[in-house]
Amino acid sequence: MISVIPDILDFKAVALLRSELRSLRFTDGAATAGKFGQSVKKNSQLEQGPQAQKIQQTILNAVLASLEFEMVARPLIVRTPLVARYEPGMAYGSHVDNAVMSGRPPIRSDMSFTLFLEDPEKYDGGELVIESTYGEQEIKLPAGALVLYPTSALHRVAEVTRGQRLVAVSWVQSMIRDPAQRELLHELDTARRSLFDQHGKTTEFDTITKTFHNLLRMWAEV
Repeated sequence: MISVIPDILDFKAVALLRSELRSLRFTDGAATAGKFGQSVKKNSQLEQGPQAQKIQQTILNAVLASLEFEMVARPLIVRTPLVARYEPGMAYGSHVDNAVMSGRPPIRSDMSFTLFLEDPEKYDGGELVIESTYGEQEIKLPAGALVLYPTSALHRVAEVTRGQRLVAVSWVQSMIRDPAQRELLHELDTARRSLFDQHGKTTEFDTITKTFHNLLRMWAEV
């Protein structure tokens, strides 16, 4: 399931992050790619340091505060985001992210996300292209919006031809390993919340809530 979540960061928060990033150093992004990805990864990434860590933590906190992100991903571990920049001529060729991401702790990468930090009219190209059973899906979102997608999918970033593409990317180990089960839980959770908003705490709400939590209890790996 590919999910778009708007307004992870509001206009003011995105503008502040962009202002802070302008004074920081970016280095060759190929350094963090695996052996097979280095030849197709052409971007730059935010160099680590105290200010970079503060920005990354701000982004992570905003993502984790999103109810919709919680409902879609059921996160157990979310890796600290990387901030990447693409300038004219830069792209990231077709690849699949590693199944296990090294670090402390290492994580099984069930889902990936891209949080857009630059307004789409400020640059040409730079679409995130995700391959699925329905064909290629091109995604280019407003600043502050996030797309969450299965890490198992082949994907690429189209070449930027004008301006600057600025994004934060990261990976999620979900409590629910199976994507079909995650989607079912998301649908049940959405339905029960909608029912509560419309009618309050009814017998039907209680029944759906019981089913939701019993399935979550059955499937969760924690």
